[in-house]
Amino acid sequence: MLLATAGGAAQGGGLMSFLVMFVPLILIMYFMMIRPQQKKMKQHKEMMGGLEKGDEVMTTGGIIGKVSKIKEDYVVLSLSEGMEIKFQKASIAQTLPKGTIKSIEE
Repeated sequence: MLLATAGGAAQGGGLMSFLVMFVPLILIMYFMMIRPQQKKMKQHKEMMGGLEKGDEVMTTGGIIGKVSKIKEDYVVLSLSEGMEIKFQKASIAQTLPKGTIKSIEE
């Protein structure tokens, strides 16, 4: 009977020490993984909202083109003279500095 009581007390302390270690681990994981991802998504959303006709962009597939039309969910990219392709806005990975396409073609 005495051993059972001593074992129960040790169990309670183990749970508390587990929580003391587990909570900081969750906080570290939040600040190292989840928070940066949310920040990146916010920046991407702002970039998509700021797209304008004539911007040079690169898609997630690596296709580089100039924005010729912008619809609500779609963007039409001009890849060359007379060649246009329609993409979902979400597939635009980044905007490029003006003149990038010309510098690549040379």
